[in-house]
Amino acid sequence: MIREVVKIDEEKCNGCGECVPACAEGAIQIIDGKAKLLADNLCDGLGACLGECPMDAISIEQREADEFDEEAVEAHLGKTAPVAHAPTGGCPSAAVKSFASSAEPATTEAPSRPSQLRQWPVELQLVPPTAPFLQGADVLLAADCVPFAYADFHKDFLAGKALLVACPKLDDTVPYLDKLTTMLQQSHLRSLTVIHMEVPCCGGLVALARQAIAASGVEVPFETIKIGIQGDRLD
Repeated sequence: MIREVVKIDEEKCNGCGECVPACAEGAIQIIDGKAKLLADNLCDGLGACLGECPMDAISIEQREADEFDEEAVEAHLGKTAPVAHAPTGGCPSAAVKSFASSAEPATTEAPSRPSQLRQWPVELQLVPPTAPFLQGADVLLAADCVPFAYADFHKDFLAGKALLVACPKLDDTVPYLDKLTTMLQQSHLRSLTVIHMEVPCCGGLVALARQAIAASGVEVPFETIKIGIQGDRLD
């Protein structure tokens, strides 16, 4: 039969694995470092995985394919256990690592630094797009993990900026595009900086910001900053 089925562009796919948990039918798996559609009859063609791909490697095509089979899906899910992928075959953001500390423990108590946070809330899903602290502001859109990885986050990046925090891997980012677009159109932002981790899925935050700028039709100074998982600045 002719119907809509997921299509995966292996040239674009980086194997991050974002699409795997998004597919409730288990039709997609990471094999040899690339996302693969296991069988046509496991794909319902609704495309829940589309919005999860930071590389825009997934689309829906209409072609001849086996009919979607709910019984086959149930059988597949019943025998499929979650698989832990190595960094080359799964999402690097979930790869477990330990690091040796690069600094000696402090022998004397250092004076605490003042916080540079100047507003609340900070989570993007909670911040109204017309919040007063956004008006004419330099905005820092930060991935959740950045302040934990980068020791001088407040001093080097947050000072003088309004903060928005989001996770492109775990959050439902679909509403974020409209919210950021409205912010750009109505709050007259002075600049927008996106600071994100080096893992591939975190690049979705950069893509989200670029899409919002394009959708808003507003020209705003835009900068991206990449942080390594050991806390170093990579750009």
